[in-house]
Amino acid sequence: MSAPWDLVGTPLHRLHTLHRDAMAAYSLDPRPDSLFGGQCPREVLRSGRYVALDTGGGEDLDGAGAGDGERLQDAVTVVTAALAQSRVLRVAGPAGAGKSTAVQKLLADWASGVRLTRFAFLFPLPLGELGSGMGQGGSGMGERGSGKGELGSGMGQGGSGTGERSLADLLSQQHPHLSSTSMDLVFQKPQALLFVLDGLDQDQDQAPPCSDPNQPTPLPGAAPPCSDPNQPAPLSALVSGLLRGTLLLGASVLVTCRPPASLEPLSESEGGRVEVQGLSQEGRGAYLRLFFPDPREAAQVLEHMEETLGFCSLARLPGFCWTLCSVYREARAAGRALPKTLTHVFAQATASLFQRHAVGAEPAAALLTGLGKMAAGAVLSGAGSCSREEVAAFGLPPPQASAPLRDFLRPRSCSFLSPELAQFLLAVAYHRGCWDRGGLPDLLELAAGKADLLELFLAGLCDPSQRAPLEGAVGKFDSDRALELTAWLKEMTQEAVQSYHKERHLRAFRLLQQRQDAALAVAAVGPSARLGLSYGGLSVQDSAALSYMATCCGELEQLNLYCTKNLSEEVARRLLPAIIVAKKIILTQSTLCPGSYAPLTAGIQRGAVRELDLSYCPMGDRGAQSLCAGLVGSALQILRVPCCRLTEVSCGYLASALCSSQLHLLDLRGNDIKDAGLVQLSQSLRSPQCQLQELGLQMCKLTGVSMEALSSALCSGSSVLRSVDLRNNDLKDHGLACLCTALRDPHCPLQALCVMDCDLTDACCADLADSLQTAGRALTELDLSVNELGDAGVMQLIRTFRAGLPQKYQEHRAQNSRLHPKETQVPERVIQSNHTELRTADCTPKKLRLTRCELGGQTFRELAALLRTPGSRLKELEVGLNQVGDAGATHLWGALRDPACTLQHLDVEMVDLTDGCVAELCAAVRSSGLKSLVLKNNQLTDDVVPALVAMAKDSRTLRELNLQYNDFSEDVFELMDACGKIRY
Repeated sequence: MSAPWDLVGTPLHRLHTLHRDAMAAYSLDPRPDSLFGGQCPREVLRSGRYVALDTGGGEDLDGAGAGDGERLQDAVTVVTAALAQSRVLRVAGPAGAGKSTAVQKLLADWASGVRLTRFAFLFPLPLGELGSGMGQGGSGMGERGSGKGELGSGMGQGGSGTGERSLADLLSQQHPHLSSTSMDLVFQKPQALLFVLDGLDQDQDQAPPCSDPNQPTPLPGAAPPCSDPNQPAPLSALVSGLLRGTLLLGASVLVTCRPPASLEPLSESEGGRVEVQGLSQEGRGAYLRLFFPDPREAAQVLEHMEETLGFCSLARLPGFCWTLCSVYREARAAGRALPKTLTHVFAQATASLFQRHAVGAEPAAALLTGLGKMAAGAVLSGAGSCSREEVAAFGLPPPQASAPLRDFLRPRSCSFLSPELAQFLLAVAYHRGCWDRGGLPDLLELAAGKADLLELFLAGLCDPSQRAPLEGAVGKFDSDRALELTAWLKEMTQEAVQSYHKERHLRAFRLLQQRQDAALAVAAVGPSARLGLSYGGLSVQDSAALSYMATCCGELEQLNLYCTKNLSEEVARRLLPAIIVAKKIILTQSTLCPGSYAPLTAGIQRGAVRELDLSYCPMGDRGAQSLCAGLVGSALQILRVPCCRLTEVSCGYLASALCSSQLHLLDLRGNDIKDAGLVQLSQSLRSPQCQLQELGLQMCKLTGVSMEALSSALCSGSSVLRSVDLRNNDLKDHGLACLCTALRDPHCPLQALCVMDCDLTDACCADLADSLQTAGRALTELDLSVNELGDAGVMQLIRTFRAGLPQKYQEHRAQNSRLHPKETQVPERVIQSNHTELRTADCTPKKLRLTRCELGGQTFRELAALLRTPGSRLKELEVGLNQVGDAGATHLWGALRDPACTLQHLDVEMVDLTDGCVAELCAAVRSSGLKSLVLKNNQLTDDVVPALVAMAKDSRTLRELNLQYNDFSEDVFELMDACGKIRY
């Protein structure tokens, strides 16, 4: 292997070879394996248990996984690439994520000549093992630092005698094959050096160095950065000098640490960062297969882990996976059920440690009590560790002298092997009655913001089956504490689910999931729970908690995931149980990752989902393909996919889905399906297997070209399509003529037709009138709004409606007009009682919308005549934005007074009404059966408000009076507020 920097033939070549050989056998962390701490990094590599670690890439880099949105699985590869761009690189991640193991792999690869060959020397410095000199001022030996590290007693050798040491002496001590003299040669080429500072943040007194190398600011409580590698200095000064570049300018530095914000930035602007996130889902599978060589057993254990704990962020950490696999292996060997919660895992692991070390019940109880007190101090103070004096005060022996303690604590730093372990032991202490600093509220208040898992452990230990392993080792827990916590959990949940705060809901669900008591969950949630709250943007853990609650309840009216951004496959998979029991799923304004469609459609196929709302989801044709493939054989009845960036390509997938599902309603508005797309859908509408009854095609860029295919499908005799909405398409008169052909056909099932804003003219009205009259068809709903039909066209339609009424109704109307000039008609019930043979269908729709159709007073007169005609079915009429004024509207007021008028909803928005019409209007409404009246955007003033309010109160049928956007002042707002029927 060639040496870097052309070392062959130089005095450095021999030193390079010696150092490389030493690094091949070097262990970054010499501690033994422990159940809670996992394997030491060197042993992971030696035993072949290294699994590629997941990483989020380098946030501050221009390459190597930064900015491209891709997830790089191998942290070692990412770090190697990042070091090519940054002199200082931080490798951050939570405790147990595998940072030290990744660095150990990097060192081994360098020693083998596989990676980082541009560096002649790599110098690992395990700061967590070197003592607490960092941040202790000039001496490097604070009160709590005494004896904590290897530098504790020998700092004075070769130095100043005050706990200081030069970088050359420090490296010689760590790497005995390199003398102080040889270090002078090594330091001649600082660009060929890489320093690996492992565990920068493991001393709580450590603070980040200054981010400006030109104006260095001393660390709080630390000496200024060192600039001479042969000058004795505190460890903090040496580290600061390396990071800032004042010491060995050009040398590269790799730092591993946990990711608190206080460590950002590490050094000058050139510094980069890589986040080690632990094991991916595939990595967890690979890790478990190393523990369970039998593929079938490994698959079973992995499936259980993913279902019960895969949602937990701890499941990504190799350190926790070591604990988990150890517990699983013991449980399988003993024939016990595998744990389902974090609490159960920690309880079994703790009990297992006592059994391994043959600790009796009384010593184990004493040990657990001391650990609980230590955990309270470490967690609630935020320090994370205790001094040796404090450890002794808790009744614990020195960690170095106690094998059981070494499975809980780091002997040198007297800190717990993981923050989660400390929180678990604090929860155990509370349940065992060892907490003496107040009640539960006091504990929760002190732990707020410091212990994110404490509540989960407290809830889980309420379950007798989860605390049973520990009780078997140390004796029974305090049952009163379990009852107190259960009552608190139930009360907290009841209050949470009555609120509209998503986070309060999810907090309660997480605790109930940890508690694992379905009856308690149902009782706590109660029948009035607002589980219909929007739960958009759920984490994986919260998705699992929500699914647990949904499973306990048995059904959900709706699963509201509004505005979920990047719904991942993992989150969708965790939501599968909730999807199965939900009747309606709302994903409006969400974005779905490609992998999320499979779990979503699997739940729809297996469950009770009847409606799926994907409105404004930019799913595109690829998303539509994935969705439609999963709808085959489902019971889904309503699918809403408006404004989802679909094209005619998607219509091919939808056409297949229509013939293999139970879809009754399909909303496609706002998609560019064009004529070619509708032609494909129309082919499915002809199929006897297609059950579609409502089709929304608003703003789909359709023209009259596709109306022929739609018309043909409606006449096929197989179609059951009852409603089609074609608004905001360029159909023109020709397109409507094609639809009129369908309306004449007796096989056409259409009942509601909307052709609003379709560029129609009065020329189409004759054909429409003829089609309705010829077939005697009575459309339930007809919307012709925002078309330039004019008086001539609409009056032709109205006369057709009137002509379609039974002839004897017309005769009675004429006769009644002569006998009763003031009352143009007798009630319909009178006519029907005398002429039962007149009960035949007419072609008048129940809902007629003629908003902004360029209508005048003549049309309003004809509409009034239609409303007066006995037998007319017209219940809703919208004629707004036709500027007829008081004179035109007076015809409608007269019709409302007629007993034959059955109108229930009238919309006369923006027709230029003034105060002059109000007296007649109020009299008409009082004598009518009107339920809703819209008077928006007219010219009504404060003067008529008392009359309108009195009318609204007096009417027995009126439920809503809309007066918005009239010329009212604030003086009348209070008066209108007094009537609950008025909107203004």
